[in-house]
Amino acid sequence: MLTVTDLARAYHFAAVKHIDQRRKGAASEPYINHLTEVTALVAEACGGSDIELIAAAALHDTVEDTQTTFDELAAAFSQRVADLVAEVTDDKTLPKLERKRLQIEHAAHTSPAAKLIKLADKTANLRSLLNSPPTGWPAERVAAYFDWAARVVAGCRGTNAWLEAEFDNVFAEFSAR
Repeated sequence: MLTVTDLARAYHFAAVKHIDQRRKGAASEPYINHLTEVTALVAEACGGSDIELIAAAALHDTVEDTQTTFDELAAAFSQRVADLVAEVTDDKTLPKLERKRLQIEHAAHTSPAAKLIKLADKTANLRSLLNSPPTGWPAERVAAYFDWAARVVAGCRGTNAWLEAEFDNVFAEFSAR
């Protein structure tokens, strides 16, 4: 079982792995901001009771976006952390449209813990798009992302009412614009 110290190590690990990455938004925020937001949402959703889940939220993009391996995560944290990250990691060898289709298809078949990470990730992404959309993204592309994210989240529903409401709130805010 992981401790709060391990959670701090997970934050540091993620920060080091993503050190040169920035968000795509006009504000070009450090990527770690996304990871900490996802982690905070997951921690709130589980009441802070599952340190491995919270650590996996902090690490959820490390394999997909860096040179990190699942074995490295298992050795540094736990097999469960590595397995949760694996459940939410896209296969970057596939074309983008196929990865997006598979996210929709697979969402309903992931574990409840992985669904929490996915819900938090999509919520954070939508918040980012509202506050700092990528330069050059027309309104139609932003709307298409919101619609796709809703399709992914549809497969995660029934997992956590509070986190689903957070997603719904940001979606409603976008829809009201």
